[in-house]
Amino acid sequence: MRKSHLVLAVMLLASTVGHAQGRGQQGGGGQAEGRGGRGGRGGQGPAQSTADLQVLDGWGRPLKSIPFDRNPGPAPVHDISGTWEPANGPGAGIQANGPASMPSDGVHEPPYSPAGKASYDSHKALYGYRNVPPSLSNDPRNHCDPLGFPRSDFYQLRHTEIVQNQNQVIILYQYDKRYRVIWTDGRELPKELPDNRWYGYSVGKWVDDHTLVVNTFGLMGNERVWLDETGRPMSDQMKVEERFHRVNQNLIELTVTVEDPKFFTKPWVAMDKFPMRLQSPDYDIIEMLCVPSEMEAYSKDFGDAASGVDGK
Repeated sequence: MRKSHLVLAVMLLASTVGHAQGRGQQGGGGQAEGRGGRGGRGGQGPAQSTADLQVLDGWGRPLKSIPFDRNPGPAPVHDISGTWEPANGPGAGIQANGPASMPSDGVHEPPYSPAGKASYDSHKALYGYRNVPPSLSNDPRNHCDPLGFPRSDFYQLRHTEIVQNQNQVIILYQYDKRYRVIWTDGRELPKELPDNRWYGYSVGKWVDDHTLVVNTFGLMGNERVWLDETGRPMSDQMKVEERFHRVNQNLIELTVTVEDPKFFTKPWVAMDKFPMRLQSPDYDIIEMLCVPSEMEAYSKDFGDAASGVDGK
């Protein structure tokens, strides 16, 4: 990470920890966010706009977005392939204060079961209305553990490349260079898996010419994976439905519903028609990795001091 990026991230982080109240769902974080670094710790300030953010590709060139609302062509049949970015700006997919349709503001809260609420109360998150200073957080990703699924939809959803073949849809995430495989060869979800997985087991079916419905189960769950950046929990009983609806040639809407009979009393919608716009086919996605040595250096040099913790 460039030193200037790290310093900017810490400056923005100090502001966010003191003032984050679930506002600014499209908040960004300047070049500290746009270029990667610690995975965007510094974004989501209270009054930031993503309109002024400039996103650069891997060669330092400005993003070449395809207009998604100017006489787009029709959506191709059974095809969601391409490179996609949040349509409302580069910060819209960060979602540090919770997924787009359920921000952590003390009002938009999921229907917790007693076990779910107890698990949630044990989590000390860096964002949300109950945020703590950085060195007091017990977020699993502080150690660069995988985000897992569905958190990969609910945090740092940036440039996302979707590749299709005869039997699979493969989703490549920019954050930490992770990927998922969705089986589309007609198989059903198995009743069980030998082992749970960070990103689960996914099966997709086309319900019409332009809508792919994906069901995922077999997830890692508590305490290895959080549901989102605000510390909401998930158990290994969670099931997730994603609906990828291709509106036209240049626009996809993503709806995500989670169901967890152990931690929630009923299913709830975390993202409702979240828009993603198509990018130029020559866009070079930058590296955005969680690096353990950088995380350790951040905590030692900045996080402990900002949290009032003696890091020696």
